[in-house]
Amino acid sequence: MIGQLKGILVEKRAPDLLLDVNGVGYELQAPMSTFYQLPATGQGVLLHTHLVVREDAHLLFGFYGQQERSLFRALIKVSGVGPKVALAILSGVTADEFVRLVRQDDESALTRIPGIGKKTAERLMLEMRDRLKDWQAPVDGNQPPGSPPPLGGASAVSEDAETALIALGYKPAEAARMIVRTLKDNPEIERSEEIIRLALKGMV
Repeated sequence: MIGQLKGILVEKRAPDLLLDVNGVGYELQAPMSTFYQLPATGQGVLLHTHLVVREDAHLLFGFYGQQERSLFRALIKVSGVGPKVALAILSGVTADEFVRLVRQDDESALTRIPGIGKKTAERLMLEMRDRLKDWQAPVDGNQPPGSPPPLGGASAVSEDAETALIALGYKPAEAARMIVRTLKDNPEIERSEEIIRLALKGMV
């Protein structure tokens, strides 16, 4: 099992990452909660990882903090929740927000996340309630780094954000509307990660 990777961030295009670890390039998928905290490409980063082994592929998932990974591992144990849905959940809400939704039985907020229907939301509430009873954020060595530099070109930023939303499960037309609405309300945004964060916040 690969528990963590420390290396140079070569590429980041949500939800995909490429990390260079001593000359070996590792392809990972990560939730937006991790993307918001990543440094700029070319800089070093430590990611906590989880390996999913399937018959047709070995999938590696990366998380900036141990809290995210712990919740991801708990989520994929729920019936009907696979890695893709777990990533969508952690992209739509933070780990602490998810715990709050479960404790408040707020199914409607969960159903606004792509891939989460009413039945899945009900199972999440039922199966996660006991597991999260004593939930506390673990002590983490990672601290959020400074904001990465602005990305060049407004159109490129919008395209990157739209691609990420589609990868998270939103339909192209819906993703485009989310981007337009977010930029209309926040014209000063210059980074795709911030567009995605605000667009998702408006959906939950």
